[in-house]
Amino acid sequence: MHGVAIMMDSVVKRALMEWTPISEGIIKARFYSKLIKLTVIHAYAPTNDAEEEEKDKFHDQLGEVISQVKRHDMLVLTGDMNAKVGNNPSGLERVMGKHGLGSIRNDNGERLIELCDFNGLVITSTLLPHKDIHKQTWVSPDGKTEH
Repeated sequence: MHGVAIMMDSVVKRALMEWTPISEGIIKARFYSKLIKLTVIHAYAPTNDAEEEEKDKFHDQLGEVISQVKRHDMLVLTGDMNAKVGNNPSGLERVMGKHGLGSIRNDNGERLIELCDFNGLVITSTLLPHKDIHKQTWVSPDGKTEH
């Protein structure tokens, strides 16, 4: 824990129960809290243009990590899923809201929705209205494409 502990303040250090690097793109940490234990999984998904095999491997591994989270822990999945889920939750209301960015859903978006649906997770960034500038994490050099 020494390398991670340097980047945390003393309160977080005391709350950290364990941390596990899973792969180059996934790390899991578990924390004590007053009411419930918290598991945080931070993930960086391959880009939408990556080979299907690479994306399959990542999502299978992420699904496996999620399935191993203790049943009574609160789970928070953070990171960059390189996903566009759009703003149409039709039939997916248990997974997402109507406040996603744009109307287009990419393959990584489909994969994220499927992962969340299977594991009872919600894409919280789509639940409440925000200005578009607060929904995007990447803008192309020409300023025409936002993700």
